[in-house]
Amino acid sequence: MIICRTKAEMREAVRGWKRAGETVGVVPTMGYLHEGHLGLVRMARQKAGRVVATIFVNPTQFGANEDLSTYPRDEARDLALLEAEGTDAVFLPSVEEMYGVGGDTFVEVPGLSAILQGALRPGHFRGVSTVVTKLFNIVTPDFAVFGEKDYQQLTLIRQMVRDLDMPLEIVPHKTVREADGLAMSSRNVRLTAAHRADAVQLSRSLSAAEELAKSAPAISVLEAAVRKSLAEAPSGKVESVDIRDAETLEELSGMLDRPAVVLLAVRFGTVLLIDQRVIAPAA
Repeated sequence: MIICRTKAEMREAVRGWKRAGETVGVVPTMGYLHEGHLGLVRMARQKAGRVVATIFVNPTQFGANEDLSTYPRDEARDLALLEAEGTDAVFLPSVEEMYGVGGDTFVEVPGLSAILQGALRPGHFRGVSTVVTKLFNIVTPDFAVFGEKDYQQLTLIRQMVRDLDMPLEIVPHKTVREADGLAMSSRNVRLTAAHRADAVQLSRSLSAAEELAKSAPAISVLEAAVRKSLAEAPSGKVESVDIRDAETLEELSGMLDRPAVVLLAVRFGTVLLIDQRVIAPAA
């Protein structure tokens, strides 16, 4: 496994593979890897001759009061996990290597960046779209794998790739969960025992919504049912419950008559957890 800490090293490795006619897949991460990340790597391995994982805790997607300084990091552990999965290269740039000095260019998808989590975290998705564009330009992959847990991020990146004619495929991967249903996240390690016990209510609420959706109820009825279920997690502060069109993230009203996505954001202490589920009325 090659470890590349500079853009030049990463580009040189990929040029050699592409000269040999090999396809390249990339899995962008912020490190502190778990089974969810490794699932993305395995999917990339199935589709590509060469797999690159990137590890970069991107400061431009964290707000002033968010958890950049406390975001968990363990480089040695991450590298061992990636090597065990047969990863061909890891791109591990510093902030200085990634952004240089005097950089003043950003990439933004205005509509999708301003809604839902974007409204709660101003500037977050501008940071995401900018760093992902830079990673795509550095690695030049044939495809990139992203998890569905960050559903708004996945939708935004698909839109960005489509709008800017980026020559790669975006491949989604189902949310990977703990045995009790909690979506895997690098932030889960920061939950207290009480918060961890309550956090499983997110996935239970989504399962309840999925079952209720089969009867094509009103959107307002679905939202009320999800909020009632989330109330069974007393230590969680519900920041948002949204039910949107599964393809466009447009607001829905009236009766559920198409596939929709339920998007949750719940804070446990200082830890913000998100989860999602695509639901649909019975055929």
